[in-house]
Amino acid sequence: MTSAVLVPGSPAPSGPFSQALVRGNIVALSGQVGMDPRTREYVSDDVPGQTRQALANLRAVLEGAGASIADVITVRVFVTKEEHIKLVNEPYKEVFAEPYPARTAVVVGLPGRMLVEIDAIAVKV
Repeated sequence: MTSAVLVPGSPAPSGPFSQALVRGNIVALSGQVGMDPRTREYVSDDVPGQTRQALANLRAVLEGAGASIADVITVRVFVTKEEHIKLVNEPYKEVFAEPYPARTAVVVGLPGRMLVEIDAIAVKV
């Protein structure tokens, strides 16, 4: 059985998708961005600031799904410029510990002021 997660106080989906889906012990999280969930404004115009907020939003959805950062096994990071990948690393290391989750980083076009989007898959233990 699959159940959708909607965590009060975290950014609501802006389209026809769930914040996360849980099936058994697997949690698939939609992309989170550097937007404050209360104000719906980006917290900064820099990659580290948006990364920290995106990861905080990711953590909130994980916890709403009964999981934690420690349960994350894979992460995808989307940035608007190749040089932004390095700027994601410090905030990323503030949240994730070794052994780090598997990770993919992709340069893409993101809308408006969005510089970073991060999604993940977690396995609850």
